[in-house]
Amino acid sequence: MPNLLIRIFLFLFAITSLAHAQQVLPYKNPALPVEKRVEDLLARMTPEEKFWQMFMIPGEVKPGDESKYTHGIFGLQVSAASTNGDAAGQMLQYNASENAKALAQKINAIQKYFVEKSRLGIPIIAFDEALHGLVRGGATAFPQAIALAATWDTALIREVATAIALETKVRGIRQILSPVINLASDVRWGRTEETYGEDPFLSAAMGVAYMGAFERMGIITTPKHFLANVGEGGRDSYPIQWSEWYLRQTHLVPFKAAIEKAGARSMMTAYNSLNGKPSTANEWLLTGWLKKELGFKGFVISDASATGGANVLHMTAADYPESSAQAINAGLDVIFQTDYEHHKLFIPPFLDGKISPARIDDAVRRILRAKFELGLFENPYVNEADIDRLVSVTAHKALSAKAAGKSIVLLKNGGILPFSPNIKNLAVIGEDAVAARLGGYSGPGNGKISILDGLKRALGTVMNISFVPGYSRKEEDFTTIDTRYLSHTAQGKKLEGLKGAYFNNAGFLNKPVFERTDATVNFHWTLYAPDPRLQRDFFSVRWEGMITSDVTDSFQIGLEGNDGYRLYLDDSLLIDKFEKRSFSTTTSPWFFEQGKAYRVRIDFKEPAGNAHICLIWNKDVFNPWQDLQQQAVMQARQSDAVVLVAGIHEGEFQDRALLSLDHHQEELIEAVAATGKPVTVLLVGGSAITMNRWLGKVNAVAMVWYPGETGSIAIGEMLAGKINPSGKLPITFPVHEAQLPLSYWHLPTGRGDDYHNLSGQPLFPFGYGLSYTRFLYNDLNLEKDSIKAGESVRVSFILTNTGPYDGEEVVQLYLRDELASVARPVMELKGFQRVFLKKGEKKTVHFDITPDMLEMLNSENKTVIEPGSFRIMIGSSSRELQLKTTLVVKQP
Repeated sequence: MPNLLIRIFLFLFAITSLAHAQQVLPYKNPALPVEKRVEDLLARMTPEEKFWQMFMIPGEVKPGDESKYTHGIFGLQVSAASTNGDAAGQMLQYNASENAKALAQKINAIQKYFVEKSRLGIPIIAFDEALHGLVRGGATAFPQAIALAATWDTALIREVATAIALETKVRGIRQILSPVINLASDVRWGRTEETYGEDPFLSAAMGVAYMGAFERMGIITTPKHFLANVGEGGRDSYPIQWSEWYLRQTHLVPFKAAIEKAGARSMMTAYNSLNGKPSTANEWLLTGWLKKELGFKGFVISDASATGGANVLHMTAADYPESSAQAINAGLDVIFQTDYEHHKLFIPPFLDGKISPARIDDAVRRILRAKFELGLFENPYVNEADIDRLVSVTAHKALSAKAAGKSIVLLKNGGILPFSPNIKNLAVIGEDAVAARLGGYSGPGNGKISILDGLKRALGTVMNISFVPGYSRKEEDFTTIDTRYLSHTAQGKKLEGLKGAYFNNAGFLNKPVFERTDATVNFHWTLYAPDPRLQRDFFSVRWEGMITSDVTDSFQIGLEGNDGYRLYLDDSLLIDKFEKRSFSTTTSPWFFEQGKAYRVRIDFKEPAGNAHICLIWNKDVFNPWQDLQQQAVMQARQSDAVVLVAGIHEGEFQDRALLSLDHHQEELIEAVAATGKPVTVLLVGGSAITMNRWLGKVNAVAMVWYPGETGSIAIGEMLAGKINPSGKLPITFPVHEAQLPLSYWHLPTGRGDDYHNLSGQPLFPFGYGLSYTRFLYNDLNLEKDSIKAGESVRVSFILTNTGPYDGEEVVQLYLRDELASVARPVMELKGFQRVFLKKGEKKTVHFDITPDMLEMLNSENKTVIEPGSFRIMIGSSSRELQLKTTLVVKQP
């Protein structure tokens, strides 16, 4: 009887389990292979649902708007609710200051909405930026990417990335739009700070270390910008016209490594055009090279609003639907826009057949595959308790400081560093000493420590430290005239601002197309006309009204813009630059009586497009640089030594024509150095700086980059001698902007690289960086003088610390193909190692010369190893090569 009951129970259980299994849709069955689940879900989707899986935004679902999202969506850049309403389903605009637990709760609520309320229950991918730390409140801000590259330490980068990935995943974010693995081929580019430098090999190594940590933790990385986001003149997103042969050896190298070595599952396109085709709609790039040749199984997303850029930036599509069709048909998988309503611009070709249904299905497969691989269908939520349980803020802060310490590049040391105990009074000068700037794409930091405070921690017990700002980043020569000073009369009423009359020609002919009130004159019409009723490249504007000062004084007043302007005050022609020629800032003095209204008229024409015009004066400007400099000099004279912290301005769409220090910092350095006190300059920034004017007048210079929230601790310890600087430059520092672009990686010039009035050599070469100690390279040994193509060989040498301090040296291996069927670079970085040695210690260091190091791209774009001689060069930088030998490669 017991056996019979057991059999009956097992039979009933089997029937129940079978019925339950039949009720579970195949795509929801975790026991099935991912590909089968993908195909089942894809077959159930409507064309509209497929489109929405290919659309990503930062967004918001307000109460009552839930019907907008019943079709699902690819993913969202989510931030927490700032209202007291129901959190479920709300997706608010980006909020970097929100704490970790609130964000996790928010993302969980959003996932719950999509899993339970959308028709098919497809979870979203919450995404964000994590260039050198998650861009969120409470997240650790590590040193900027270029600083991480300056460590030349892939193990450390993995450690940093693992910490960032942990802080990312516990919040529920499963995709990062990072890192930037573009090559910084011209250091005038404002986004150089976001990169890993100029070199393909170093950028690939750092990128792989960073991305691999995220991917192993189940977070999709999105290396960017695909491809080559900097063009001629160091200009952001400028068109690229480079051969496939060149790209394969340089800019494509880090992206290839991202896929093959780091397992990156996403890719972000660039805004620029590549050989005449927008990168976002470049079939050779997205389909030919990436998906077919490399076999990329992930998905490609556009940079924000880049899909519509085809008809705006590049003029290769008539409208947004056409640009959408071009991009998707060429291989784009996800359209990244900045607003929900933008979907109306891009969805038509998904429904009218202008995009291949097979191409749409391929894109959706890629997206769904990623969501299944992430486990979002089974585990869409995060455990909010994991934030406190898994994340050690203290440990991550210490790691940030450690990374900063290894990133500092000592550029010059005249014996002042590390500081002597004889220094009792130290003057710290420079606004950047207290600003604690973190660099581009940074969150707020989790308790930033300024450089001044870092110095006080390290040196404050043995020195008296005083601070003066010396300069201000707020200083300006002119300001835009505010609306409160401007007025005009309309229908008998006095209104703030000026009356603008807009003409659909460049000569104020006939009647204006329309008139409006403009609060002030400060316009940049680059991509569009001031109004759809006007031609983008052929219009004119006349502003009229009154201007009133609230004080009696003489001011410089004028216009800034690309010419084609006239300024009248009280019917007198004050400025006449009506010939369209260039960009200029032109002012003239005018005496204002308090409260008196003066007639003002501005004539502006635009017969070419790309218009800029701004009404300016020097009233209310903040420019006390001479007073600040005088205070700094006085403080320096009262001190035993000076630390002057200087910095640059840069960023996205903030390219630099000049690489010198701004805000009168160069004059400040000269004035302080003239006191005769020893001066150490700490440079804050993410790119190269020219120093001809002052380098020979100071005692020491160190590049500290953007050191992260606790990097100032490491800076203080470096000055105190507790940390021996060991960073190396990942970019070349030029003597002058006229040398740019300047990189150690270049083909033979043929006749030399000098100018008759300027050296062709850099100020500081790629790979350069000093130490407090000295390293001797000797006893080079090549295992075999010759090998067959396809074989490997080991090269070794003895590295000795002959100086007075323990220290780390970054040993660099470069190769050169001595004779080839096509021109080859004069040298290529092929390996590097960080080696720690106590003073007096020696160590054998070796590199394995493997076949991939000897490969080259021939004229047919095929990878081959050509027999011949290869120069092996080992040293401490691309210019300081202490050891050299030759390896002969024979036919196999």
